[in-house]
Amino acid sequence: MDNVHDHKHDLKRVFLSEEKNDNVLECIISKLKIVHIDPNMDPEAKAQRVAGCQLYYDMSYTVAYSTFANIEAENGASGGDSASDISSDDVDCSKGKAASDSDASSGMSMGKATLLDLYSGCGGMSTGLCLGAALAGLNLETRWAVDLNSFACESLKYNHPQTEVRNEKAEDFLALLREWAILCDKYIKNDMGSESADLSENEEEDELLDKDEFVVEKLAGICYGGSGRKSGLYFKVQWKGYGREEDTWEPIENLSDCPLKIKEFVQNGYKRKILPRPGDVDVICGGPPCQGISGFNRFRNREEPLKDEKNQQMVTFMNIVGYLKPKYVLMENVVDILKFADGYLGRYALSRLVAMNYQARLGMMVAGCYGLPQFRMRVFLWGALPTMVLPKYPLPTHDVVVRGGAPNAFTQNIVAYDETQKPRLKKALLLGDAISDLPEVKNNQPNEVMEYGSCPKTEFQRYIRLSRRDMLDNSYEGKDGPDVGKLLDHQPLKLNNDDYERVEHIPVKKGANFRDLKGVKVGANKTVEWDPEIDRVYLTSGKPLVPDYAMSFIKGRSLKPFGRLWWDETVPTVVTRAEPHNQIILHPTQARVLSVRENARLQGFPDYYKMSGPIKEKYIQVGNAVAVPVARALGYSLGIAFKGESEGSSPLFILPDSFTSVGRQVAPARASVSIPAGEVVEQ
Repeated sequence: MDNVHDHKHDLKRVFLSEEKNDNVLECIISKLKIVHIDPNMDPEAKAQRVAGCQLYYDMSYTVAYSTFANIEAENGASGGDSASDISSDDVDCSKGKAASDSDASSGMSMGKATLLDLYSGCGGMSTGLCLGAALAGLNLETRWAVDLNSFACESLKYNHPQTEVRNEKAEDFLALLREWAILCDKYIKNDMGSESADLSENEEEDELLDKDEFVVEKLAGICYGGSGRKSGLYFKVQWKGYGREEDTWEPIENLSDCPLKIKEFVQNGYKRKILPRPGDVDVICGGPPCQGISGFNRFRNREEPLKDEKNQQMVTFMNIVGYLKPKYVLMENVVDILKFADGYLGRYALSRLVAMNYQARLGMMVAGCYGLPQFRMRVFLWGALPTMVLPKYPLPTHDVVVRGGAPNAFTQNIVAYDETQKPRLKKALLLGDAISDLPEVKNNQPNEVMEYGSCPKTEFQRYIRLSRRDMLDNSYEGKDGPDVGKLLDHQPLKLNNDDYERVEHIPVKKGANFRDLKGVKVGANKTVEWDPEIDRVYLTSGKPLVPDYAMSFIKGRSLKPFGRLWWDETVPTVVTRAEPHNQIILHPTQARVLSVRENARLQGFPDYYKMSGPIKEKYIQVGNAVAVPVARALGYSLGIAFKGESEGSSPLFILPDSFTSVGRQVAPARASVSIPAGEVVEQ
């Protein structure tokens, strides 16, 4: 076995590939005995077979989309997927149609699957996956979710009330899973309906209590460490005679006198599946943060990135996959994992999955290609057990305004049509397509819930306003949930008085920014400088109208400070902050930044999706999320793969026309509604 950081690769294992090179005959040293082994072979039989050969192969490898897949049988059947080179002739054109809301309401039989969302944030990735899977006829349920941000956990729980949401570190979650397995073995497998010998039958609850004596009434939760506590197993205790506000977390060592309470909690938790055990999870998705490769980190470890603690979450993610062994894995991350240190982290993630005997493929998808007015390229890594079909990548449905590119070494991993193809794509969505129907609000808008005040003007706006039922979102068990038909979170970050006064001076025109303010001059080399003929202008507070940081940002060449967006533009990427000091985020015609809801629409969140926490925290949740339409397209791919309906060996497929027509039964926009200048309306 060959060690690769924290895992091993069998040195006898090779991969069948169609890739060829021209080596001279003299390069051949000797012949080797290489045998094909079924990846689903019994481990003992496999070990015997491997022992009798020099090398073996159980998967194929293809450069395009870095695909490791099952080898297709001679009769064309396969327990998984087979990789091959891509051409314009072998893209899979899905012959099926997306399930509609009428299919769901009429009781159409749907398969079921469970999902664990790691590093879930507010739930953008899992929400999109479930919506897309439903369109493919798979009822994918976000059964568990884990994130360190408490406000993001509140948002996910509000929108997915049936989900077991855990606000904790991923490594603590993994430690808890292992401890939970031990408890289940003790109180479930070894008990089988009889009282265990070590359980005390003298656990009295009705005795009179001394003034300083406390009795456990009920155990209400379980965790491992966290919140300043030492490592170890803890239970949340409800004390007899005290309110819930008096609940405390107690280490298991302090509960030795109440084993029956522990047994009751474990047995109930086992039945409810409050925590997943190996075999319980069908799909794991997540985007482990890799802050160690950030350009803002001056001390990045280029030689061994995984020795940087800030990159360890990718290891933790893979460790959880290795422990739970789900049928499918979908990891999302920034493109920098393929850029930094020759793509070390991306290669590591792919390597870990293959070492764990998963089929795998890696692709880069652009959010704008799936119907959003932002570019936002991200990496998506599929994994599938050998017994399952490896999902394909859905080809774009929309044209896109290109902003940025991919690392040269991975250009073959961009999910796109072949250059020889001429697909019929929907036109690129622009800012006006997404937000022009939202009512005008002021810099200080205190209401979380509002009325729309007007009808939708574009196809995107009609879709994004759909109810949970119309979107096939089953989070509220087939119901629409709260605040039906209301506009949520249409609140901008309140600018301070100085910034608000500056924004009021920014002209209402395309391309406006701080360079349009009085006293700024643009030189011949397009860098800004002070106009010597104009005295410096000051705000009411006495501070300068044009701040020094705007003049010096990127050596005076930037157009971003106090930049105004326009209706016929797109944004590069929705970010986690709303301050206008170094980014273009001002509303096209109003003296404010884009609201939380406007940013959420740029990420494809349905209007019914409510965020929790302070305004700044809501921006963070939206900016950190996976774009919902991208996850929705991937969810459709997952659904057809899970059901075994994915055809052909190509890593790409074309979404059916019905995929983008969900909700067309909604009443069309009124022709009398006015449209801001420059907006392109989809017919």
